[in-house]
Amino acid sequence: MRNIREALDKAEVKDGATLSFHHHLRNGDDVMRQVLAAFSAAGLRDLHIAPSSLFRCHASLIPFLENGTVTRITTSYMTGPLADAVRAGLLPQPVILQSHGGRAAAIASGRLPIDAAFIAAPAVDGAGNLTGATGPAACGPLGYPMVDATHARHVVAVTDNITTDLPRICIPGQQVHAIVETDHIGDASQIASGTTGRAPSPKGQAIADLTAQLIACSGLLQDGFRFQTGAGATSLAVARDLAPIMAERNLKGAFAAGGITGALVEMFRAGLFATLYDVQAFDLPAVRSYAEDASHLPMSAETYASPDRPDSIAKQLDVMILGAAEVDMNFNVNVTCASDGRIIGGSGGHADTAAGATLPIVTTQLAAGGFPKLVQSLTCLTTPGATIGAVVTEAGIAIHPSRPELAERARRSGLPVTTLDDLRQKAETGTNLAQNGRGTGKLVALCEAPHGQVIDEIRAP
Repeated sequence: MRNIREALDKAEVKDGATLSFHHHLRNGDDVMRQVLAAFSAAGLRDLHIAPSSLFRCHASLIPFLENGTVTRITTSYMTGPLADAVRAGLLPQPVILQSHGGRAAAIASGRLPIDAAFIAAPAVDGAGNLTGATGPAACGPLGYPMVDATHARHVVAVTDNITTDLPRICIPGQQVHAIVETDHIGDASQIASGTTGRAPSPKGQAIADLTAQLIACSGLLQDGFRFQTGAGATSLAVARDLAPIMAERNLKGAFAAGGITGALVEMFRAGLFATLYDVQAFDLPAVRSYAEDASHLPMSAETYASPDRPDSIAKQLDVMILGAAEVDMNFNVNVTCASDGRIIGGSGGHADTAAGATLPIVTTQLAAGGFPKLVQSLTCLTTPGATIGAVVTEAGIAIHPSRPELAERARRSGLPVTTLDDLRQKAETGTNLAQNGRGTGKLVALCEAPHGQVIDEIRAP
């Protein structure tokens, strides 16, 4: 197909339609802008976009909110100028912030019906099969749009690379209704964005060291171990600290999962895990691994974390490493808003994996940017404290009261077990800023738990 406008006509997209997109190119995505520019030029209005995540690059969408092309957004994560515009009240309706598993379940169940899914496809073959394994913008497995492609009324692949040979097929051609060729779908070098490629700070490394020791004494680190870590610098350091412990004990894990990073690929290639289950690649080493290794397996967002799937990978995890913007005295976690109220993310897989894993561990420094991160009350609730096993900081470890056996194991191993209140008092020492983030103005976003119930709201200042 020659252009996106032609695909628009074939898909019979009308005013008010719901369009989905995916974020595997992360901060390098350019497909969303191209599609919405075509729709805006065609005069379409009141569109509802449902991307799996939104990044700083999506500042390019702000004109389409300003002119009424887009009036609703449902997503799992948003940051950057577009998130700032949402908080300022630019949209007439509040954004719906879901978890990754919650989004997949909503699409699969029909609670979030998709009129047209636009898939940024790094490579497409003559049969219409799609992959992220190869091409100029190779991004790894296309785990998020697998759900969209299965359930959307119309599926459009947007690609800059039509080829004859795909090393891996992510989405079969029979699910694709149209293929649009474009000059450029995005910049894969921007996949490793934010903290993904950074070395940890000294405090971050200290947290990683304590976290690896906590896992080592938890009783869960044995043959068949199932593990996931995030892409932040501290999370990656936990994986690298855990590798020599597993090697010394001669252990082989069943799988590492989630958004796969180079750190997990290194452990996999060292024989520390039998399989990688990958919903998205967080860096280019993970992209290459997916293209080259048959045991590096793709999984859909539904398989990864849907709360409606009793066999989801999230529910099979032994240990999950999580981050935090804030933690309150009941172990509730915020990764959605900064203490000053800015929207800086969203659940992604945070709440899904916390609810599913045997031991979800939150790693966080005591303070950042002058604000304490251990607080009496959250700026926004993302993940309920009842699902959290432990909080690890550079000043010690707080273990949830429901896990006395873990606390005893940690103490016997000589780890600095303390209370959240003690950590909060230490966090407040040396910080000079107080939270001012809960707005009282216009309702700008609703935060959903994985099953779809609203657990918090975000208001304009």
